[in-house]
Amino acid sequence: MSASPVAADTWWQEGVCYEVFVRSFYDSDGDGIGDLKGLTARLDYINDGNPASTKSLGASCIWLMPIDKAVSYHGYDVTDYYHVDPRYGSDDDFRNLVAEAHRRGIHVIVDFVPNHSSNQNPWFESALRGPGNPYRDWYRWSSTPRSEKGPWGQELWHKSPLRDEYYYGLFWGGMPDLNYETPALLAEMLKVTQYWLTDMHADGFRFDAIPYLVEDDGRIQHTRGTHEVLRKFRETIRATSPGSFTIGEMSDEDPQILATYYPDQLDAYFAFGVAFATVNAARTGKATDFIKAVSDANRLLPAGRWSPFLSNHDHVRVMSQLGGDVARERVAAGAMLMLPGMPFVYYGEEIGMLGVKPDETIRNPMQWSSAPNGGFTSGRPWEPLQPDWRAKNVAAQNADGSSLLNHYRRLIQLRNSHPALRSGDLTMVPTGDTTGTIAAWLRRSKGEAFLIVVNFGDRRTRVPLPGLRGILPTNAVAPERAYMDPQGACDGIPMMDDDSSEVSSIAGRSVCVFRLPPN
Repeated sequence: MSASPVAADTWWQEGVCYEVFVRSFYDSDGDGIGDLKGLTARLDYINDGNPASTKSLGASCIWLMPIDKAVSYHGYDVTDYYHVDPRYGSDDDFRNLVAEAHRRGIHVIVDFVPNHSSNQNPWFESALRGPGNPYRDWYRWSSTPRSEKGPWGQELWHKSPLRDEYYYGLFWGGMPDLNYETPALLAEMLKVTQYWLTDMHADGFRFDAIPYLVEDDGRIQHTRGTHEVLRKFRETIRATSPGSFTIGEMSDEDPQILATYYPDQLDAYFAFGVAFATVNAARTGKATDFIKAVSDANRLLPAGRWSPFLSNHDHVRVMSQLGGDVARERVAAGAMLMLPGMPFVYYGEEIGMLGVKPDETIRNPMQWSSAPNGGFTSGRPWEPLQPDWRAKNVAAQNADGSSLLNHYRRLIQLRNSHPALRSGDLTMVPTGDTTGTIAAWLRRSKGEAFLIVVNFGDRRTRVPLPGLRGILPTNAVAPERAYMDPQGACDGIPMMDDDSSEVSSIAGRSVCVFRLPPN
């Protein structure tokens, strides 16, 4: 789908973003909890400001999971939207982080939780006291219990601890939903976004749980009111900071539903359908669902405005989904990072960190080295590290040129070095593959094109490319290999000067990237 109009400053369509749980990234003061000063000290790992660096990931964006004052360790039950949780540092620590990040070419987006607050937020504590309170209508109330259930079969209405009445909370009673039908509440939340852009100097927001913002006649998700509220957020944010970026969590896999959130609401959304299909292709070795998911997203959604990823803080870590198989994660990462939009990498994914539910154990401390506590803290970590931290860590993989970490670095550097891979169009290429394991696509911008061929299966496979004849001119011959993983994976190069265009073979669980001659 062709791109719809967006702001002139579209840095977010060209980079890679790194998701950070500050609590688990690096502890600067020995209390066992990661903090903003610790993240600042480790920025060079994410991007040291040198485009040719082989020591940093090369990400141009970081997304911080919630850092507002909150009750729970995860931060999604906010008690104060205007200040940093003191467990992570001060407001000035955040401002300093942003300044240091900008010096390295890193944009900083923060998690914004617009659907609900904590039940310990002063707004809600005041609203509990009953009608006539100025915050009363910032939440939804019922004088009687209601039988309606949520999307997961959960209770939606919760008994007030002070009065004989009930309040609405989609996720649980500790996180009552905000009521956007109240103009004062909407105005306050718009003010929150303006504050973080102007006073705290953030570069944008990841919007949490956006499908549920407004309920309408018993409908909980994707309502007209939700779309209207998102438009108001976009208008305010764009007017306040034209170069900012907003991305939404809309976890429905159906691209037709996701398409209803364009063109005039948030800038981009996570492509959950593409993410799940990518990991599933790496797990099963079958490319069919991956090809369909990418093709559907490319057809139905605005170009550059859907973000691929493999996992995040809510999912079993990708390495655990893939049974600890490094080759499978390597091919998944290669496919994901060669797609359009801004890809997101979850901290630790690049070294193959493991993690299964409960949530705390998919958010473990980062494994920096084989030093005590993985180099994360000099104290007692808030959560134990994964058992393999002594062997699997950043320091060990730094020293191994063929490591998963260095694979991620090389892929991101390749992407950053070429406009076609950063922001070029995507065209899926039909293949003559009969195994069902191969996916191929083109990324093209003015004067530059790349062919990506991925074998998700476990056997070396011949790859006929008859689809190239209808896409590329007949004089497009002799591409060069720009990247392959593992080494020796790509036997032969596609030749477009006759009817037998093909990669003579590609190894199992491999990624081959060919740079095509300019037209």
